[in-house]
Amino acid sequence: MRFASQLRVEATSYLAKQLQALSRAGLVRSVQGKAGGYVLTREPASITVLDVVEAVDGPDQAFTCTEIRQRGPLATPAESCAVPCAIARAMTGADAAWRAALRAVSIADLVQDVDSDNGPRAMAGISAWLSAPDA
Repeated sequence: MRFASQLRVEATSYLAKQLQALSRAGLVRSVQGKAGGYVLTREPASITVLDVVEAVDGPDQAFTCTEIRQRGPLATPAESCAVPCAIARAMTGADAAWRAALRAVSIADLVQDVDSDNGPRAMAGISAWLSAPDA
């Protein structure tokens, strides 16, 4: 039981940090009161999964080229490194594709997918669970 309560504290702390990041990004705002919590600041259809990822993780690409071609025993002179290497090009392309895919999915799309994957009562159950005093 002690493990479960510690896990709940850690999850609560983690979630609070993520909600703060979403709030700083202007995606959610806090609502005071007995039934308070957080609400979206825009329509779900206008918030993309990329908006959420960038709010939480930042806008930087996952891969940062350190130009290793210019180091080591077979170092290439800087003037010969005018274009990114094949690895940097591949990683930049992958990052762009990933971001495009996340930009194409909205929060409204996710809600619709939950409904179609789990039935029309799934979102009501999730909402009730999140609103429960012990949640």
